[in-house]
Amino acid sequence: MSGPIAQLEELPAHNRLVPGSSPGGPTINLNQPTERGLETQLKLLITLQESDSRILEKQSIIRAIPFKISEVEVPLQKAQAALDKMKQQYELLEKKRRNKERSLDDMNEKIKKLKARTSEIKTNKEYQAHLKEIESAGKERYAIEDEILSLMEQIEASSREIKSEEVKLESEKEKLEAFKKQLEQGIQEAEKELSFLREERSKVVTSIDRELYDLYMTLMNSGRGLAVTEAREEVCQGCNMNIPPQLFVEIKKNEEIIQCPQCHRILYHKSTP
Repeated sequence: MSGPIAQLEELPAHNRLVPGSSPGGPTINLNQPTERGLETQLKLLITLQESDSRILEKQSIIRAIPFKISEVEVPLQKAQAALDKMKQQYELLEKKRRNKERSLDDMNEKIKKLKARTSEIKTNKEYQAHLKEIESAGKERYAIEDEILSLMEQIEASSREIKSEEVKLESEKEKLEAFKKQLEQGIQEAEKELSFLREERSKVVTSIDRELYDLYMTLMNSGRGLAVTEAREEVCQGCNMNIPPQLFVEIKKNEEIIQCPQCHRILYHKSTP
């Protein structure tokens, strides 16, 4: 037996097998009175089922909390990844701007040198060619300046967007932290209640015959956490299958340990006030 249901099983010392005893425990007829009485045993099993259902519910709540946190963290992680990408794009724009500014400096230096050579030109033809070279360099410089201006506008827009996203992300992180604290408090409360429920469970188990308890735990495992269930209007509430009328009459007495013919869960009848 494994999983959450196995965690329920904490037998009191006097109900455990001892060295040299039969591996199957004491043999009793489930439909014959025991030293504690079948009617009393049935009531104890009903109480135990109610306790175990609450324990399993609390365990389920605790196990679900990491998934709840993950569900909230995933979109936050995506938002962080998107912000990181925006910052990378911002850095890329800054790098381009710096490169263009260096190109502009180089072009200004080139134009300066070209203008300095003007006085050295001897012929009109060379002079005209030289002016065209200066003009071409000037156009290239203007193009670089336009690119720098465009990059600065993009950088400014990117910076505003990053700041806006950082504010939103910080707000979401604060909400997540508050949510985590709330869930952690829920875990503490659930664990505290679990501790109390397990103590109460142990007290109930002490009074249940070993063979009945073994049957109960087997049914808990096979019945996915439901070993004892109500029989209502000739229908088992565990498997929703019909119960033979004569058997239902016996179940209504709540004097015997009677199992569902279909799912084998232990049945009882809840009296109408």
